[in-house]
Amino acid sequence: MTPPAFERIAPTLLPCEFPLRMSPRTDLGPKPLLGYTGSRIERAAERRNDAASMAALTADPDARAYVIGGERIVMRKGAELNDPLFPLDEARALDGATETIFLGLADGAPRFGFGIAPEAADALKSRDGLDIRDLRSIAVQGLVAPEHLGPLAEAKAVLHWHQRHRFCSNCGAATRVSCGGWRRDCPQCQAQHFPRTDPVVIMLAVDGERCLLGRSPRFMPNMWSCLAGFMEPGESFEDAVRRETLEEAGIACGRVRYFASQPWPFPSSLMIGCVAEAVTREVVVDRSELEDARWFAKDEVIAMLERRHPQGLTTPPSMAIAYHIVRAWVEGEIGFA
Repeated sequence: MTPPAFERIAPTLLPCEFPLRMSPRTDLGPKPLLGYTGSRIERAAERRNDAASMAALTADPDARAYVIGGERIVMRKGAELNDPLFPLDEARALDGATETIFLGLADGAPRFGFGIAPEAADALKSRDGLDIRDLRSIAVQGLVAPEHLGPLAEAKAVLHWHQRHRFCSNCGAATRVSCGGWRRDCPQCQAQHFPRTDPVVIMLAVDGERCLLGRSPRFMPNMWSCLAGFMEPGESFEDAVRRETLEEAGIACGRVRYFASQPWPFPSSLMIGCVAEAVTREVVVDRSELEDARWFAKDEVIAMLERRHPQGLTTPPSMAIAYHIVRAWVEGEIGFA
């Protein structure tokens, strides 16, 4: 039997705060790429634990490395796009080296992630010809070719894990890097430690021609987005969608449908995009989680996507999965009959 909280109830009509009245348009132009996805890297995981193979890959003259210092990416300045790839000898010449990880092969050429200390990355800002930026800004501003975003996300997430897991969680001994940077081994208790990915549900609750958007205090001014939250142990992503929407906005949801996923290397999450069918209407905002949340009519959301909302309200940038979920709903690709 369906729990009472998920029974369909008659909608409560709320006043629309959007002053314009128009027929929703769905011609939003070509779809942009979803950030950090579509990596061309062949991970070649079978070579990670082969010392001879790793030595050969490191010695390959075509080998290149992405240099990352904490949140910062080191790039060569370009006329139109920056170049984030460095020959290995140039990467090694930089101060503050930490770990090196094997990312895989790009058209047969080895690719590595080369870590440097965050303060070393900051010191490089004064060097001519280099541009040091955080990965989110790089993606939003389109500072590198799109094929670099996936490998950069891969490298940043794994290097961040190394930075935070230098000691064994089992016995406390210092661990050492192995398996091409994809494992840390404890010499004391023989425990093996692997990089982790934290699953996060990000969802658009919909009620016919309306959707629920929220604002976090961390957002840029006037930006509204999908609700999101970390999954908990023993929880399906459908259950996590229902729980988070109820906790953050007081809205109970029934049916949940998967849309797409996105690696989110801040520091190392996987965004699981969904659409959920709202079965209650009254928004009750958890102020410890959100600054605000409310229902938006479809025509208002279209104006936000097109950056023509009269109050300057916007959706997230197009590199974020929230933009793609909202746009897919507006264009009729996802939803509930």
